[in-house]
Amino acid sequence: MNVLLIGSGGREHALAWKLKQSPLLGKLHCIPGSAAISALAACPPVKQEDHDGIYGYCLAQNITLVVIGPEAPLAAGLTDFLTGKGIKVFGPSQKGAMLEASKQFAKEFMERNNIPTAEFSVLFSAAFAREKIAANKKYPVVIKADGLAAGKGVRICASEAEALAAVEDFMQKRVFGSAGSIVVMEEFLTGREASVMALTDGESALLLPAARDHKRLLDGDKGPNTGGMGAVCPVEISEEDMEIVRTEVIGRFLAGLKKERITFRGVIYAGLMFTPEGPRTLEFNVRFGDPETQAVMPLIKSDLLPALAACAEGRLEGRELELAHGACVTVVAASAGYPEAPETGKAITGLYDQPSGVQVFHSGTAGRDGAYFSAGGRVLSVTARGKDAQDARRKAYAALSGIKFEGMQYRRDIGL
Repeated sequence: MNVLLIGSGGREHALAWKLKQSPLLGKLHCIPGSAAISALAACPPVKQEDHDGIYGYCLAQNITLVVIGPEAPLAAGLTDFLTGKGIKVFGPSQKGAMLEASKQFAKEFMERNNIPTAEFSVLFSAAFAREKIAANKKYPVVIKADGLAAGKGVRICASEAEALAAVEDFMQKRVFGSAGSIVVMEEFLTGREASVMALTDGESALLLPAARDHKRLLDGDKGPNTGGMGAVCPVEISEEDMEIVRTEVIGRFLAGLKKERITFRGVIYAGLMFTPEGPRTLEFNVRFGDPETQAVMPLIKSDLLPALAACAEGRLEGRELELAHGACVTVVAASAGYPEAPETGKAITGLYDQPSGVQVFHSGTAGRDGAYFSAGGRVLSVTARGKDAQDARRKAYAALSGIKFEGMQYRRDIGL
């Protein structure tokens, strides 16, 4: 089976690494790919925004399955375009992608389908937002840009002044462009945060082990929100809470898809807060998480490709995945200035000759003359598997200690 993977980051590098292990794989291709991914897949000079170019490449290379990594091509309708031409795709329809592309759509979907979540208000103008904030008496409060903001469009505001500043940044200064034209104001929840990803064909779901992402830039969950500074998998969740996730989150999500006639054949990511009152859904993403994917893939013992194909073909029911023992920790090495203004073009050393159980996935690098250079905010996802989280953590940080580039920053408390 010839597979085309869409994307270029650490998540796609981890997916390419896992798919490459499949005995069912003919040839792996990736658009646009990266220098690191090109060691595993053919990376043609086609842009991921070029729907016609992707379709032409699928025909020329006899592609059996397209796996879409990032949210932007899903929101742009790439799945609908390709499936309309008879190409099998792992990735939801454009309407399904709205569950991530619009916080308003997602929250209202949860409300309609009785999925446990935080109380919220949709704010359509800066004037209305200021009015709602003035009337709010409970802080902290969460302010979210409605649209796609690369995981950065969320502010936890401890006071009215901070909430007003977030509204000004999102709605008036447009720091995230049109993504901030509408904002969602949400109740702040406390508890233990975790995410559960599930493969689905829209009828059945296959849950992957729960992971925990570390969103804040600095140790101790301080500093600005980022796309994710590291992850640990699995995390302990009680049987009672997992049953609620299975039935009241994922089960009601599937029922909602059917009721609202949304085609969804891909992965649903439920960002969850395990509160004293039970699990609450913070957000839905409609693709594999990044950096969670880097921490989850090494723990999947089974061949992943048949499960992805089964989702795309609507025959997931009854399928299972065998998981490896132990735990996995991913630590992200980021550029100086990330997330606001990352410095790039810095030479990277120490990438090679990693010990068994350690993988370095490239999140934002460029290759030149056999060397790698930083080319984004998040540069590397250093991932290690161990007998438990502490062992995996020790291996990840040992590997990271040998990697260098100017201005490299990373958290020292991932997995604690």
